[in-house]
Parts: sequence; structure tokens; C-alpha cells
Amino acid sequence: MAKKKTDTPEHTPVVNETSLSFFEKYINNASPTGFEWKGQEMWLEYIKPYIDEHYVDNYGTAVGIINKDAEYKVVIEAHADEISWFVNYITSDGLIYVIRNGGSDHQIAPSKRVNIHTDNGVVKAVFGWPAIHTRGGEKEEAPTLKNISLDCGATSKEEVEKLGIHVGCVITYEDEFMVLNDRYYVGRALDNRAGGFMIAEVARLLKENNIKLPFGLYIVNAVQEEIGLRGAEMIAHHIKPNVAIVTDVTHDTTTPMINKITQGDLACGRGPVVSYAPAVQTNLNKLLIAAAQKANIPFQRQASSRSTGTDTDAFAYSNGGVPSALISLPLRYMHTTVEMIHKEDVDNVIRLIYESLLTIEAGQDFRYIR
Repeated sequence: MAKKKTDTPEHTPVVNETSLSFFEKYINNASPTGFEWKGQEMWLEYIKPYIDEHYVDNYGTAVGIINKDAEYKVVIEAHADEISWFVNYITSDGLIYVIRNGGSDHQIAPSKRVNIHTDNGVVKAVFGWPAIHTRGGEKEEAPTLKNISLDCGATSKEEVEKLGIHVGCVITYEDEFMVLNDRYYVGRALDNRAGGFMIAEVARLLKENNIKLPFGLYIVNAVQEEIGLRGAEMIAHHIKPNVAIVTDVTHDTTTPMINKITQGDLACGRGPVVSYAPAVQTNLNKLLIAAAQKANIPFQRQASSRSTGTDTDAFAYSNGGVPSALISLPLRYMHTTVEMIHKEDVDNVIRLIYESLLTIEAGQDFRYIR
């Protein structure tokens, strides 16, 4: 019997055992917004064999540079920070109330184990929640910032402070990386350290394939995206790039309680997502799509109304306007501790960025009217 033809292209693996080992360690490391430096050190250590030199700015954005002396500059970018909490108030009986650092979800907090980062090291704690037996009444109280609190086993404010905990200490979840059903990578902070991993893998491919680019390549792992694209804003003005290709995550909309009419139809496993938005430069976007089609890389499309909500916006509107585009990685359960991404999508985002770089020419003019 003849084999059935399929429209699905044969998958090309990219991530190897060594890079996967780094990815796991990178995800498991805590890099909360404003406190990203340990993760940045790990990232730089991994990428150093594939770059010519590197730069780190005052707030921790890390940049790997290839062909620095080239006049024409191309950026590939992701962000390094993860959502977290701050200690905000310590009660007299030793309970700790928090505020957000980024878009942390109060509804997933109850019963979670956390790490409180102090000058003396990590202190373990839990988000407590009343037992079901004690929650009487017709309408149950939902978790809010006013009623979720941390318990570190202390019985007084003084005991909490002796542990090194004070207002302003940052708090992260302790959940770690795993592979689910040999299909998904799962963990906290895949938004967007998966992006940092993928742009590092692009650098690895360029080095291993002995590619000599006709422009300077700036591999940027930016800080403070989760509180307003701040790291990208700062580094864009420093680098002054001619082109920027940004990668971040986007929502898999096939899971329950998501409205495809408003969120679009996107799924893990169907490939990278190219975006249409005012900040996305159309001619650069067409270059990405042409590269995907030529290399037989599956891709999806997404439209954004006013902004992409990613570092793309920061680069696009910097320095008098920088042609910028966004390649997104579909992700399930964003801003939870069980974020999920498809292994093949990771490979294909890496491939798409890599293939796109091979088509950009030094001095390329992306203007609509010349």
C-alpha cells in the first residue's frame, strides 16, 4: 500500500542533550524582575563560545555580540525576567503579605511553596489557605492580594526578621522544569527564558555552521519586560539597531475558558507565530514568512490591536523607528508554575530566526516608500 502524502513538513530537531541540560538549569534558576543577574550569568556562560564579545548594562540586560565592527546592526531579542512577589507587610504573629512584581496571579498562589530571597540566602515558605472544612457560608471567599499570605514557620515579626526577611525581599515559586509525555517542556518562567534559550541556540547554530554574517548581530537578553518593557527600552537606545527580531511567548488558545473570537486560534505544536500589529514592520514580517516558507517551517499568524505587549514595541519605537518583528512561541497556562511549550515549536522558532538572519543583507532598506 502506498504511503499517504501529508502536508505536515518533516520535523528538523535542533535542541541537543547539552543544550537541553542548560535549558533545564536555566529555567530552574530564579530570575525575578529586577533581580535577574544570576540567570544572566548562566546565560552568558552558555553563549560565550558562540559570540565574539559581550556587554551587560547597568540594570542587567546582557548582550552577546558577533561581528561588532559592522556598521549595520541586527538584534535578536528575548527577555530574562520572571514574575514574582515582594514582601510588603509582616504581621505581629509572623505572617507575610505580598504585592506583585510583574503579572503574578493571586488565584494560583494558595498552597504553593515559595523561596524568599534574602541577603542571607533563600528562606522557604508557603502560601497558606484555610482548610475546606472551615470555609462556611453561601459564598466562598476567593484568593485576593488582601487575603493570601505567606507562612515561613515563624510566630512573630521579630522571628521573621531574624531569618533575614524584610519588606522588599523578592519571592519566587520553587516549581521546576520537567518534560511531559516526551512532547512538552513544562516549568515556571518559560515566559520568557525559553526565548533567551532559543536566541542562544541561534548563536550556537551560526557558530557550528561557520556562518559569517554581513552585519553585526546583537543577541539581547533583556531585563524587566514584565513590568513595562523597561530593559528593552534602555538597551535599544544603547545599541541603536537597524533591525530587531524579538521572540516572546503567546497564548495557546485551545485550552478551556479561552475565547478564540477575541484571542485567535493558536496552538502548541503548530509552529512559531508571526504577528501583525502597528509595531511590526510589514516588509520585515514578509521576510520572516518567506524564510519560513523556503525552509518548510510551519507557522501560525496572530493579530494584535494596538500593541504586541512585548519588547517588539520598545524596539520599534526607539531611535526614530527601528524595523521590528515578533516571532512568538505558543504557550499554555501563561504566568503559572506549569507553563507548557511544545518541543517542536522550540526547534522551529530557533530555525525561523536562524533562516531569517541568513536572508538579511547588510544595509537592507525596509522602508515602504523610497
